[in-house]
Amino acid sequence: MPKLNRDGVEIYYEVHGEGPPFLMSHGYSATSRMWHPQIETITRTHSLITWDMRGHGQSDYPEEQEEYSEAATVEDMAALLDHLGHDEAVIGGLSLGGYMSLAFYLACPERVKALVIFDTGPGYKSDQARAAWNETAELTKQNYIKKGLEALKSRSVEMASSVHRSAEGLIRAAEGMLKQKDDRVIQSLPNIKVPTLIIVGSEDKPFHAACDYMAAKIPGARKIEISGAGHAANIDQPDTVNEALADFMDRQG
Repeated sequence: MPKLNRDGVEIYYEVHGEGPPFLMSHGYSATSRMWHPQIETITRTHSLITWDMRGHGQSDYPEEQEEYSEAATVEDMAALLDHLGHDEAVIGGLSLGGYMSLAFYLACPERVKALVIFDTGPGYKSDQARAAWNETAELTKQNYIKKGLEALKSRSVEMASSVHRSAEGLIRAAEGMLKQKDDRVIQSLPNIKVPTLIIVGSEDKPFHAACDYMAAKIPGARKIEISGAGHAANIDQPDTVNEALADFMDRQG
């Protein structure tokens, strides 16, 4: 079971196939397992790297709250690429994983060959809107405090099917990674200079406006709406998503 030691925090990862790297990050409360429907398609042309964020799945669940942050997550992603010997990769993710992919581009643009963003919001320019999001994240955190992992049963499919050792990591991740502190990511969208594919489920209504916004602000971005899919479009409609991914990767050469 491969793990990367990051200053005492063990980060679980998997590598499937060979070829140029494609690093995929899961959503909050999900795990690397959510990308299993994409393995066959992506490994036709790329090696697929998936991983469990700290506090999730088979990675460590540090007890200190300060170990959970956007910066630590981006550094974990960079460390994984370093560990596997890759200077650059296609970077993608769903929801929180998509947001962290955008944050990774902001921090390390030279390491990103292309972006694939699933059912994601890029943050908020408005302090009021950000505060409302953080209130929702706090409610999510409190739900895990109250119910533990039982709270997963009411979540969308990529979360409900995930396996975690305890809710403690999810509680700390909600505080340090799900909550947002500034507008750096959303303000950076016009400066993205790599091919970008945005995928959103037709039934994932809360994320439509955000995905439309990203498609308009990221130069040359292409947006695809997946009919009949909810928040986890890659699980709800894997064949359609895989077709879109294969076409996008073919275009990158």
